[in-house]
Amino acid sequence: MEEINNLMHGFAVALTLPNLVYMLVGITLGVLIGVLPGLGGANGVAILLPLTFSMNPTSAIIMLSCIYWGALFGGAITSILFNIPGEPWSVATTFDGYPMAQQGKAAQALTAAFTSSFVGALFAVLLITFLAPLLAKFALKFGPAEFFAVQLLTFCSFVGMSKEPPLKTLASMMLGFALAAVGLDGVTGQLRMTFGYTELLKGFDFLIAVIGLFGIGEILLTMEEGLAFKGKSARINPKVVLQTWVELLKYWKTFLRSTAIGCWMGITPGGATPASFMSYGMARRMADDPQSFGKGNIVGVVAPETAAHAAGTSALLPMLTLGIPGSPTAAVLLGGLLIWGLQPGPMLFLEQKDFVWGLIASMYLGNLVGLIVVLTTVPFWAAILRVPFSVIAPVIIVICAIGAYTVHSSMFDVVLMLVFGVVGYLFKKLKYRLAPLVLALVLGDMAEASFRQAMLISQGSLAIFWSNGLVGGIASLALLMLVWPMIRALKAYHRARELRPA
Repeated sequence: MEEINNLMHGFAVALTLPNLVYMLVGITLGVLIGVLPGLGGANGVAILLPLTFSMNPTSAIIMLSCIYWGALFGGAITSILFNIPGEPWSVATTFDGYPMAQQGKAAQALTAAFTSSFVGALFAVLLITFLAPLLAKFALKFGPAEFFAVQLLTFCSFVGMSKEPPLKTLASMMLGFALAAVGLDGVTGQLRMTFGYTELLKGFDFLIAVIGLFGIGEILLTMEEGLAFKGKSARINPKVVLQTWVELLKYWKTFLRSTAIGCWMGITPGGATPASFMSYGMARRMADDPQSFGKGNIVGVVAPETAAHAAGTSALLPMLTLGIPGSPTAAVLLGGLLIWGLQPGPMLFLEQKDFVWGLIASMYLGNLVGLIVVLTTVPFWAAILRVPFSVIAPVIIVICAIGAYTVHSSMFDVVLMLVFGVVGYLFKKLKYRLAPLVLALVLGDMAEASFRQAMLISQGSLAIFWSNGLVGGIASLALLMLVWPMIRALKAYHRARELRPA
């Protein structure tokens, strides 16, 4: 099979000594980022992206993706030992993980979490291996209208599938579009919204924005909350690992169900957080003893961890094949591809085989290495959490400032980073999601270009978006997603009227 041959080629690329070193460094940094509350996968990748500018793109994406895998693993450590979610999706892990730690079962809970993460990610990588080439070949038939319809579907899905108020999601996305419009118009060559500042001729640099929004914003919020670490110590030995693995075999249905939920939520813009909660809720609903959930049931750890990692990994599928990020981290990686001069999409599989298949092969290796690293170093990461956050926070801020300055060697970028940090902080305080803003900031220019090209082809007729079954189906689905919150609200209203006593 062609996919197997390409994968073997990818392993040959990933197994070179420099890439193995980058893989190990990425995993280690990722676990550290995942362990420290206030960071997380997207934040860590954004902060460390400037380090990759001088690197080979293949080595750079391998290290950054491994940072992401490591952060996914690391988030479970704080959730279980300290009841502090290292990532938003790991909130569901705290429900049963922390009670297990309190009962003296921290090692079993951590082993179950790490193993579930590995299984979920492995199935998602298998999906990418065999589905990505087919999707890429299919996407070669896409024109400007089809690409805009897919991008519109991505934007509208954030509105229709999000549990957040749709108006908040729209507001966040509109701000992202406005930021993406600053600078030089790529079609007409006219300046837009620069307000006489020469520094804005190139627009808002994506990297500066994400470092501020995620890195500085999270730190400001965490400092306000006065974070203190109080948790359980843990040490994992081989006997506990083997016993837990034997026990986990009984829950194969949970693994399969959670993987399916995670992969679906990753490919669509649902994300890892909804996937983890949905999987947890379904596991509880289908359990023989639902009352045991929240009191230290190991299935309550297995289900969200499997789904979250499957979602986080499968989110890279639409990013690679269509240039559509399925998560904030995928959006940051997409920005990295553009910085390295690579255009994500179907042609990437034809023109950059070393890059694509080296990345896919590194996903297999990175997850395996990550599993081994976290199983052997839990006491060390737990000890780091006992360092006062008043020490850790300034270090993170300095790293963010260095990363922002490195982009263009400009202090103006550092100031912009701080401004975006305040915006990120306000967004979190006001319960606005950052993911739609980041998505619009990354895809805004691309969506605008696709739309204007489609309008030029059709001489200004919107009928081009319903000119054939493919583009018409995608565009119609996008509009359905856009109005879905209204449909859902009307259904709830009619149901309430029916239940209201006469």
